[in-house]
Amino acid sequence: MINSANDRFERGLALLRTISGTQHPAVLDSLADIAPDLARYTVEFGYGDILSRPGLSLPLRQLATVAALAALGNAAPQLRFHIDGALNVGWTREEIVETLIHVCVYAGFPASLNALTVARQAFEARPDAAAAPATTPRPDGDRYARGEATLAAVDGHAGEQVLASLRDIAPDLGRYIIEFSFGDIYSRPGLDLKSREIATVAMCTALGTVTPQLKVHIHGLLNVGGTETEVVEVITQMAGYAGFPAALNAIAAAREVFADRRADQEDVS
Repeated sequence: MINSANDRFERGLALLRTISGTQHPAVLDSLADIAPDLARYTVEFGYGDILSRPGLSLPLRQLATVAALAALGNAAPQLRFHIDGALNVGWTREEIVETLIHVCVYAGFPASLNALTVARQAFEARPDAAAAPATTPRPDGDRYARGEATLAAVDGHAGEQVLASLRDIAPDLGRYIIEFSFGDIYSRPGLDLKSREIATVAMCTALGTVTPQLKVHIHGLLNVGGTETEVVEVITQMAGYAGFPAALNAIAAAREVFADRRADQEDVS
């Protein structure tokens, strides 16, 4: 049965209220004088159709949105809204900061720094998130060995192929990927590997220019406990934040990854 527009709006508004923490979300008024239909589409489609879908939990949807908006770097008001939303659905200040640190690997340090400025504003406005953070102790052991082990756990053979492709032209870049991206960042305790890969698939989809890396991290999400349904849900959600072309291109990449993994399983069996 096809849901009526009113059903979609009411469902979306209920979810928007949960995320915003208010009975009258600001988007309804902020567009009333110029584009009230866009406000309705935001509620009906963005929240009533997409974010209400059952294939991905609401906290993970908020994490994916925060990561994608931080990586895009062009939507500070929306990032602020969704940082507040992440706090409202259960993420802690420390986990949000960890997500924004993770962003630097895929969108660069400026994107992380700018996103943390937005996060600081959100935290300062909320008593439940205003406490000063503790410094995360540096992990013991060799960075390269730690990164190599983490890379193997997350990306497996796909990660090995990336490093092999760099050996004849930029071996130091391969070393930095292992030492910094995986030895320093992925090995931090603030987020589990599945959450990191949800964030990474969202970022790579939203950026729209990194299809080879997106494929690696679709493999990675599946390797650390994600499902094909969750991959598709993260990508589908990005249609609302990065546009339908970005989502369509990412779905094409996911289709290839799923087919490759099924072929590998058939070869083994």
